Amino acid sequence: MLSLRAAARHNGALRPCGQLFRRSTRHIQTATVTDADIARLAAKPLHPLTLADLCKHGRPPLSQQALLNSANFTLEILPSRLAHRIQSLRALPYIVVANPNVNKIHGNYVHSLSTLLPYAERRIENLEEEIKFTEVMADLVQTHSNTIAILARGFLEARKYITKDEITRFLDEHLRARIGTRLVAEQHIALHFSSQPHKDLSDNPHDEAPPSYIGVIDTALRPADIIHSCEHMVGEICELKYGVRPTITIIGDPDATIAHIPMHIEYILTELLKNSFRAVIENGMEKEPIEITIAPAPAAENTHAMHEKLQKQRALNEEVGAPVGVVSNYDQGSVDHASGSNGPASANSANIRPLDKQTPGVTIRIRDRGGGISPENYAKLWEYGFTTFNEDEIMDKVSGGRGGVDALDAISGGAGGGSSLAGLGYGLPLGRAYAEYFGGGIAVQSLWGWGTDVYLSLRGVGSVVQ
Repeated sequence: MLSLRAAARHNGALRPCGQLFRRSTRHIQTATVTDADIARLAAKPLHPLTLADLCKHGRPPLSQQALLNSANFTLEILPSRLAHRIQSLRALPYIVVANPNVNKIHGNYVHSLSTLLPYAERRIENLEEEIKFTEVMADLVQTHSNTIAILARGFLEARKYITKDEITRFLDEHLRARIGTRLVAEQHIALHFSSQPHKDLSDNPHDEAPPSYIGVIDTALRPADIIHSCEHMVGEICELKYGVRPTITIIGDPDATIAHIPMHIEYILTELLKNSFRAVIENGMEKEPIEITIAPAPAAENTHAMHEKLQKQRALNEEVGAPVGVVSNYDQGSVDHASGSNGPASANSANIRPLDKQTPGVTIRIRDRGGGISPENYAKLWEYGFTTFNEDEIMDKVSGGRGGVDALDAISGGAGGGSSLAGLGYGLPLGRAYAEYFGGGIAVQSLWGWGTDVYLSLRGVGSVVQ
């Protein structure tokens, strides 16, 4: 067996921490994906995933054995998730799947599964294999980096051939499932670069992740810091476009911390602040500060919004025969109607456990004087594709033009899929999907003619390994 240093030199796989793999994907081993492979893997149930699962391998720097355990945990999860997505895409009407954009996404999933098949049904036993496997993960993340924007355009172009309810049902499953697939891959990549074997390879001994991070999870995340960062970014765009810059006031407990994924929270808060900033400016109330309250949520949180959420989850879980939990299969895109594998076993696994109901978190309220949301628009708030853009502007976006892109829409990037989502009506429902993925949620209360309150609840990781 090659040493890690020798393997890295031989494969050209590793670079100093902070850089991804540079090798061409043509060097990644692939296997032909057959219908039998897809059917076999898709027959495996999907399971709710918790932040605790992603932290269970220990704090960086991971030992060699812990790094191998992370690779095998990742390998155990991803092939079946990709197969479920392929079957879900194939269950769409043929004319929709034939759309070039939708077909491209299907091809991307088949490609990613072909890179994982050589590792399926076996374990990764040494560091040389782990290096090659982590390169496959980097390729997977890159391949699916713009999935949401491509799907959005595909469904806009094919909307004559599929109903709105069918689109919503598919996207709810597909985009939520994508969050987990990408997260599991990115977590292993981050753990790889912060592992002890990689530190031994690094040219810069000081090049390492902050001590509060376990992979992509910040165990001491301060929501107030992300709020200020998003305020600065959205404010700059507002000043450029409108000539004014709304302000915010943070009250409550700005020093509150939770264990969560910064990129997810940044995407959610960017969407929410973008909507509030635009509303107060267009309502002529930009001199009124937007009030943001940060309230640590006790472990026994049982708010009215959470009660309603649990009621919804109970009904959905009963439908598929799964026990009730704070995180439902629906929340994580695991209610896979296309694959038809949602039996009682889908909530039980030796590796993936239900979210601890006693996990503390935080609730963030964003209150603005933007005039509220009209009853007509309020009813469509959570629809994928609901947008105030007119038909010509939408088609301009689909064809690749930039004439209809508003500066405020163009800042929706990061976890959400980049500026190519601008104005396509995916920002708010996608933000809610990120919030609900780990047992949180978004609730909106609007006083038409006055303003809007948005409640973002986030659940932390619970007991983090030391």
